[in-house]
Amino acid sequence: MAADTRPGGTFTMGGDLTVTRMGYGAMQLAGPGVFGPPADRDAAVAVLREAVELGITHIDTSGYYGPRVTNQIIREALYPYPEDLRIVTKVGAARDANGGWPEAQAPEQLREQVEENLRDLGLDAMDVVNLRNPGQRGPQPGSIAGPFTALAELRQEGLIRHLGLSNVTARQVAEAQSIAPVACVQNHYNLAGRGDDDLIGSLAAQGIAYVPFFPLGGFHPLQSGMLDAVAERLGAARMTVALAWLLHRSPNILLIPGTSSVAHLRENVAAADLTLPADALAELDAIAT
Repeated sequence: MAADTRPGGTFTMGGDLTVTRMGYGAMQLAGPGVFGPPADRDAAVAVLREAVELGITHIDTSGYYGPRVTNQIIREALYPYPEDLRIVTKVGAARDANGGWPEAQAPEQLREQVEENLRDLGLDAMDVVNLRNPGQRGPQPGSIAGPFTALAELRQEGLIRHLGLSNVTARQVAEAQSIAPVACVQNHYNLAGRGDDDLIGSLAAQGIAYVPFFPLGGFHPLQSGMLDAVAERLGAARMTVALAWLLHRSPNILLIPGTSSVAHLRENVAAADLTLPADALAELDAIAT
């Protein structure tokens, strides 16, 4: 069998949904503050098409990016979709007239969001829908049973193939699993912030994907300097190195870095081919809050 040359190899979510470990996050395709249209819609379309040309089969989006803007651009750029392309969305929030992010977790709101994603993307069913738990500085504690049950019912109706979670604690993951299978978890994690180390290991043992967001956020100056030094020695961009470390960290980690630039997209995808020697890995492993 030929070697898998797709970006970062692949991972299978939920037992039957195979995606490239290097994906693409569409958040930055909307306007400033993830609100309104982009300044250059043609450039946004070009980035999406380049992502597919580079072999990426995992695109992460949400109806509240814009709102609705990124989904409409995805459809414009890629529909009819390649057979192996998988689109993952998030629900659980809305946008107000000022660009705020109010919660939207009632069953009727979740149904409306899922149906809106389907209409804007031109799909009959979403590959994955993640329930986004509120909390700007980390997961909001408490039960997620109500909204997750509502999504599980939409899955039973056939509108959703797989369910995921975003911005959650290990306890909330376990609670969700008592209701329906969980295919992936999206949380804040990177070289500098590793609060989910134990959760990543637990999910890996269960064959569940872990998708870190903000892969280069939260670094203090010393940590940034250490990353810059390793990147300079390897002749790579700092983001490329940070992403490569995440791919090395665990085989269940999937990446969804976002950008509105084709050049930056190529830098991100280069992480899939960057081998980190033992000394570089040791230095990067030492970067933590």
